[in-house]
Amino acid sequence: MNQTFQVQGMSCSHCVGAVTEAVKSVDPQAEVQIDLTTGKVEVQSGGDRAAIARAIEEEGYKVAA
Repeated sequence: MNQTFQVQGMSCSHCVGAVTEAVKSVDPQAEVQIDLTTGKVEVQSGGDRAAIARAIEEEGYKVAA
């Protein structure tokens, strides 16, 4: 299932790695694509949306509702 998140606070490759690892902590098989310019995070995963958002926020980024 394709899920899209709007994430604020990402600005560099470290951010991309941190958000990717956060998503994969919920679903290790997830495919993650991140656009730093728009803050859009596309996740191909069957994982729980709320759990993925919470994992991203635990890394210090804000996920828009």
